[in-house]
Amino acid sequence: MSALDGLYQEVILDHAKRRSGEGLAEPVAGHGTGESHQYNPTCGDEITVRVELAPGDPEAGAEPVVERLTWEGEGCSISMAAASVLAETAGGLTRGELQSQIDAFRELLRSRGTVAPDEEVLGDAAAFAGVSRFVARVKCAMLGWVAAEEALERAC
Repeated sequence: MSALDGLYQEVILDHAKRRSGEGLAEPVAGHGTGESHQYNPTCGDEITVRVELAPGDPEAGAEPVVERLTWEGEGCSISMAAASVLAETAGGLTRGELQSQIDAFRELLRSRGTVAPDEEVLGDAAAFAGVSRFVARVKCAMLGWVAAEEALERAC
């Protein structure tokens, strides 16, 4: 195992233990919210993600900003760590920026190891690059991200 692989493994294990964003938070009045529940029938992992959007300044043409992303779920270390990383990095992103991050994560995981992770874009989510080589685990890592994407679409 390379030093980088070891570091990535530490990031995943740390997030699996300390789980940022765990527990569905009640949204602030006036903020838009969307929620999605996803289930992976292959392994039994499941998650519910809630995205809370603070309104952007319409006069400045600013789009809504993710106030916070919270979740609750049960599953393997990979799915819980991926949700934790997402919750930690989503706050402060615009709706479009979060969608771009989800798209980049999806591309990384579907690459089967052929795409190098862009840490500038993905931050700690780059740690899941090794997961892309294990097709059966890709769904685990994507579960919370798919839920976030659907919650973002539902957010009003």
